[in-house]
Amino acid sequence: MSPANAKLNAFPVFMRVDGQAVAIVGNGEEALAKARLVSQSSAVLRIVADNASRGLLDFIASTGAVHINAAYEAVHLQGAALAFAASGDEALDRRVVDDARRLGVAVNAVDRPELCDFFTPALVNRAPVVIAIGTEGAGPVLAQMLRGRIDRMLSPSLGRLAAFAASFRAAAERLPKGNRRRRFWNDFFAGAPAKAIEAGDLDEAHGAALELLSADAPAEGHIALVGAGPGAEDLVTLRAHRLLMEADAIVYDALVPEAIVAMGRRDAERLPVGKRKGCHSKSQEEINTLLIELGRAGKRVVRLKSGDPLVFGRAGEEMAALRDAGIAYEVVPGVTAAFAAAADFELPLTLRGVSSSMVFTTGHDLKGNSLPDWAKLAISGATVAVYMGRSVAAEVAGRLIEAGLSPDTAVAVVENASLGNRRRFHGTLADLPSLEERADLTGPVMTIIGDAVAGANFERSEPLAAHRHEGAASAVAEGVEQ
Repeated sequence: MSPANAKLNAFPVFMRVDGQAVAIVGNGEEALAKARLVSQSSAVLRIVADNASRGLLDFIASTGAVHINAAYEAVHLQGAALAFAASGDEALDRRVVDDARRLGVAVNAVDRPELCDFFTPALVNRAPVVIAIGTEGAGPVLAQMLRGRIDRMLSPSLGRLAAFAASFRAAAERLPKGNRRRRFWNDFFAGAPAKAIEAGDLDEAHGAALELLSADAPAEGHIALVGAGPGAEDLVTLRAHRLLMEADAIVYDALVPEAIVAMGRRDAERLPVGKRKGCHSKSQEEINTLLIELGRAGKRVVRLKSGDPLVFGRAGEEMAALRDAGIAYEVVPGVTAAFAAAADFELPLTLRGVSSSMVFTTGHDLKGNSLPDWAKLAISGATVAVYMGRSVAAEVAGRLIEAGLSPDTAVAVVENASLGNRRRFHGTLADLPSLEERADLTGPVMTIIGDAVAGANFERSEPLAAHRHEGAASAVAEGVEQ
C-alpha cells in the first residue's frame, strides 16, 4: 500500500487542444488507437503514415483527419500542440521524440514510457465532463478496469446535466460567494434540476433551476458529528464521506489521520481542535462555542471524531450545546477502536457459552477508590475493552485481580488498530503491567480482557510476557552492575 504522503511521478492536467494540431506518426494499430483517443477532443488530427493500414485509412476517411502520406520528417511536427510516436519502430520513435523536444512539442512514445513527456489516461467521457484515469506505471489494464467501473457508476445524462449547468453559470455568479452559491450548485446537481434532466424534461429542469436561484432564505447551518473510524481510510462510512465532500468546515480531533481529513472538499476550512493527553489545544467549552458560531454562520460542518462519536467522544456535551443554541445536527456512527482491535486479532468479543456481554471503558475509570459497577460484569465473564489504558495498565490489572478476576484471564493489546503499522500483543492479566514500560508504544493502545480473548488468532502477535521477562532481567543486571 502506498504511504499517505506518496508523491505523484506525473502531475495530471487537462491541456487545451481545441482547433490545434495533434500529430500522430505511425501506420498501424498503435497509431489507430491513439487517433481514436484524440478524436474524442476537438483537436485537428494530423496523421503521418506512408503505408497506412486499412483500419487507419478507414478512420481517416470517416473523421476527416489530415493524412500526410509520406515518410516522416521533422517538419510534420511543426505547430503541433502534442505529438505521438506510434510507429512500433524504436529507432523511428526515438527520432520523433528527439525532433519534438527540439521543436518544443510535448511527445508521447507508445509503450516506451522512458521516452514520454506525458502519458495518456483512460477516459470516461460524458462531455463536457471527462474523467481521466492514470495508474502511475501500473499498466493500461488496471486503468481500463477502473474506467469500466467508473463508467458504470455515472449516469448517461451527466453530460447533458453539465451542459445545462453551464447555461446557469452567469446567473449563479450573481449569488453571494461562499455558502449561498455553493448551496445552489449542490441542490442543482443533487436535486430537482438533475432529476428533470435525467427524465429528459428540459422545461421542468429550467423551472426548477430558476426556483433555486430565487430562493432568498438564509442558509441554515448544520453540524454532523461524524465518526472517523479507528484510522484506516477505507473504514470511513459512505455517509461520512459524502458529508465531508459537502462540508464548508471540518473540525477534527488529534487522532483523526490527515488522510481522512483530506477526503473533504479541497476548499473546506480545516480547524484542528485535537485533545491529547497533556496537550489540549482547545477546551470542550471552546469547541462547543466554535460549533455554534459556525452553525449560526450558516455553515455545513463536519465534526470529525476518532472512532465513533458516541463512544468516549464527548458528543453528549456537543449535542446538548447545539440543542440549546437551536443548531441542527446529526450523528453519523463510525467503527469504534474496540471493534477494529478485535478484527485485527480475529477475536470474538462475544462467544457462545463463554461471554455474552461487553464493557467499554477507559483505564482511568479504575483510578478511584472504589471499583465501578462494571467490574462485577468483568468478573462474571464479560469481555472488557479498555480505551487509552497503557499508562495505567498496572493499576487496571491490579484492581481487577484484587476484585477477583483471575490473573490468568486472557488479554489482547493492539497499538494503532486497523492501520498498516499496527502491533499486536497477547498474554494474561498478570502480564498487563508490562505495557507501562513500553515507551515504544506511541500510538493509541486498545486492550481487550476476558475469556473470549482466548479464541483470538495470535499467529501475528507478540507475547507480553517476553517483554515482561526482558524487563525483569534488565533490572537484575542493573542491580549486579551497581
